[in-house]
Amino acid sequence: MTEKVFPISRERLEEIIEQYPTPFHIYDEKAIRENFRRFKRAFSWAPNFTEHFAVKAAPNPRLLQILHEEGAGTDCSSIAELLLSEAAGIKGEEIMLTSNDTPAEEFQKARELGAIINLDDISHIDYLEKCAGFPDCLSFRYNPGPLIEGNDIIGKPTEAKYGLTHHQIFDAYKIAREKGVKRFGLHTMVISSELRNEAFLFTAELMFNLAVEIKKRLGISLEFVNLGGGFGIPYRPEEEAIDVERVGSGIEALYKKIIEPAGLAGLAIKAESGRYITGPYGWLVTTALHEKKTYKDYIGLDACMANLMRPALYGAYHHITVVGKEDAFCDHIYDITGSLCENNDKFAIDRKLPKIDIGDRIVIHDTGAHGHAMGFNYNGKLRSAELLLREDGSVELIRRAETLGDYFATLDIPGGLMKPHA
Repeated sequence: MTEKVFPISRERLEEIIEQYPTPFHIYDEKAIRENFRRFKRAFSWAPNFTEHFAVKAAPNPRLLQILHEEGAGTDCSSIAELLLSEAAGIKGEEIMLTSNDTPAEEFQKARELGAIINLDDISHIDYLEKCAGFPDCLSFRYNPGPLIEGNDIIGKPTEAKYGLTHHQIFDAYKIAREKGVKRFGLHTMVISSELRNEAFLFTAELMFNLAVEIKKRLGISLEFVNLGGGFGIPYRPEEEAIDVERVGSGIEALYKKIIEPAGLAGLAIKAESGRYITGPYGWLVTTALHEKKTYKDYIGLDACMANLMRPALYGAYHHITVVGKEDAFCDHIYDITGSLCENNDKFAIDRKLPKIDIGDRIVIHDTGAHGHAMGFNYNGKLRSAELLLREDGSVELIRRAETLGDYFATLDIPGGLMKPHA
């Protein structure tokens, strides 16, 4: 069982809302730091372990800065994410650009920053050479095909657009070496939101064996293996969290069994977790605006799927707390909805909750990764603010809420637009 706790009292929350109206996402700095330290300790045995935090999970430079202070780099997949890393003081090979149909300017920015470039396809070797030149360290993303099942979020590897096949991976290293590249890494990302400890051991074994095969066939000793991310979090209270210490020690045993006897001792281990690091320590705070009784009972919030789209996109579960009613009986059944003109704009369906009154503060848990980050402006909806609960209990605005002025800023309409809320 996983206890779902919101770390802010009802009285303190009302003080925050008085300054920053709902909806907003708020993140717990202390908990994020402590969780990252635990994750890092689980891999303290590994030579030069680096966690390249997946920027896509929480693309806010303040959060990146906090994680960088704890020793994290970043994993990027766009020029915006590269710029966010730079703004957070992250540079050089602390950054990995994981290529995915990457345009020239993104490769060029990665080269400017001195980042490791992780290529997604064998055809990208020539493209990278022509548009930006090779980095000091080049990596390739491996797609194991039918060797791994995948899941509903990341899909089956055989149907994924990502990575090189087993046959292509050897040709890629050979071509790059012939073009003068001397330092290499290896990467994969084949599981997502995974809670089974053994899944990470299977990935490590697969990648360690491939690293040994690359050395035997090509004589290339890789500098690192990036095992990707995929560490899930227990969104449901009845789910058990990953035993990250067990995973770390299990991978260590495989390292000693496979890597060291092959003469690859010193091979660095990298990871690119996002969800596991920040996910449980963010919350979407909203207010109940309407109660509707038709064929079902609905509670309408001042947030919508523009603020959190995982339930609509994946049918994902997010736990819900009614502030001040944490110990009340869950004797009502509601659909919890937003105001978007889409029927799947629901945070919960047939959820047992305490009686909700208009004006109640509703907290949606585990939004610290892939929450605000996946926001959008469909229906003219505006994205919310992001707040940071500091270690001393103070609250810092780390992203202001969007305004109508922001929404209209890219439009050029004769006569202009009324902007009463800009």
